[in-house]
Amino acid sequence: MIPAALPDRAYTDAELDAAVAAISDPGALAEAQDVVMRTAPSLQRVLTSALHEGGWFGTGDAQAVREAAGTEDPAVRERALRTLIAEETRLGMLVGVAVGFQLARELDRPAASGRARTSETTKGD
Repeated sequence: MIPAALPDRAYTDAELDAAVAAISDPGALAEAQDVVMRTAPSLQRVLTSALHEGGWFGTGDAQAVREAAGTEDPAVRERALRTLIAEETRLGMLVGVAVGFQLARELDRPAASGRARTSETTKGD
């Protein structure tokens, strides 16, 4: 259940900072983690599709993997692979947040659209 409507507007830096601070408490994310765990397979398909359709992974990514894996020096190879993993993780997180925002908007659509969850359907959640 999403407790409040997601405004369809830009957020100020102060609003974003305050929101990040509010969700920094591990307990604050418990409900969101539950939702994600219940929908993980579907969300994974959406994220994978968004990454591929957006051109995030393709020939450039494949080349970066080959370059990182093909480095002769083990220390340099390890650093290159760690950097690549970190960059792909950040990218996945950014696209994942965009998917999350859109999911929240879809869940908040009016009941007439057939996609929204009314207070009656969420009371048992």
